[in-house]
Amino acid sequence: MAISSSVDVAIIGAGIVGLATALEIVSRFPGLHVAVIEKESRVAAHQTSHNSGVIHSGIYYKPGSLKARLCVEGAAALIAFCNENNVTYDICGKVIVATTEMELPRLDELYRRGHGNGLKGLRMLGPEEIREIEPYATGLRGIWVPGTGIVNYREVAEAYAALTVRRGGAIYLSCEVTGLKYRGTSTVVETTDGAIEAKWVINCAGLQSDRVSKMAGAKLDLTIVPFRGEYYELVPEKHHMVKGLIYPVPDPQFPFLGVHFTRRIGGGVEAGPNAVLALKREGYKKTSFDAGDVARFGSFPGFWSMAAEHWRMALGEYRRSWSKAAFVHALRKLMPELTADDLRAGGSGVRAQALSRDGRLIDDFRFVYTEGMMHVCNVPSPAATASLAIGKYIVDTLLEHSGENLAKSGQVR
Repeated sequence: MAISSSVDVAIIGAGIVGLATALEIVSRFPGLHVAVIEKESRVAAHQTSHNSGVIHSGIYYKPGSLKARLCVEGAAALIAFCNENNVTYDICGKVIVATTEMELPRLDELYRRGHGNGLKGLRMLGPEEIREIEPYATGLRGIWVPGTGIVNYREVAEAYAALTVRRGGAIYLSCEVTGLKYRGTSTVVETTDGAIEAKWVINCAGLQSDRVSKMAGAKLDLTIVPFRGEYYELVPEKHHMVKGLIYPVPDPQFPFLGVHFTRRIGGGVEAGPNAVLALKREGYKKTSFDAGDVARFGSFPGFWSMAAEHWRMALGEYRRSWSKAAFVHALRKLMPELTADDLRAGGSGVRAQALSRDGRLIDDFRFVYTEGMMHVCNVPSPAATASLAIGKYIVDTLLEHSGENLAKSGQVR
């Protein structure tokens, strides 16, 4: 498909957030010409297709935070979308397990957060109650989270894309953005397939979002640091050991949830992931390396502050990356009967994690506005769960910045 010379809205990135945003626009403003620009040959090529497929409930996030609100709203919207568009999902529930006395206060805090975020059906569990739900799991106490589910997010994203095109949007694949030039009333998006002029541009480039922001002249106080998560899989004869999802109590100092067990919607059970610094933004192998990517985060002031604070945890994550025995040891805290023979190597994913100049791993969603552009700078997990709510939030925010111009450009539904 040849690229259009001009559109009302150009969206950079055909991951699940970019596609959800496109779907929101074509649904609310049928008269607008919307184009999604994607450098890969298919939609949902990176973070969307490399996650564990969990529909998060919102129990982890601080009540009142943007992440908490959009996760809860987004989960409900996602389930409704799946029902309406015949996308398979399963609300199988999750057990969060505390295995040490030190974790019990954190477990209590999660329970309070869940109630603060309006979750229904939460229940504290004793050791025997944990085993009633997950017979092979062991812990001092746990929380039953009945609203957690599983889905294939690549299938969800493809459904978003199909519906967007059906409602008049365009998706340009194998088309990489190389420059952005604002011209007073519009922005010229330069690509490898020609230039396209847009009244508004939304940057949903994920792992490349900070680079695209800088093309637009945005002054960011953050950079994207890639973290690779590596998985093992339970061998088929051991699938019965996991009924739904089994999670540890996360460390509040680190924005990752710890190694856990996840049943997949297409069959099988994943175990993991760890979280190691990736030496390439789209590097899914241990040997993946890009000197430019390393130089970019290595020269950022906050990187070395982060490294100094979290080096002990980082060593543990790298040890699990290179040692199956260490990985199994971590998993056995949740499931003591697990052995190395029960696991085989699985896939991996790379998470785009925003890092601030003072070395903080930014926890909440972060959006930045420049003239004529909205930049989605930090939407880590639960972004897939929250994608429809994030798309709505982006469009609402764009409306605020553009006054009534966006609404006047299309017929509001």
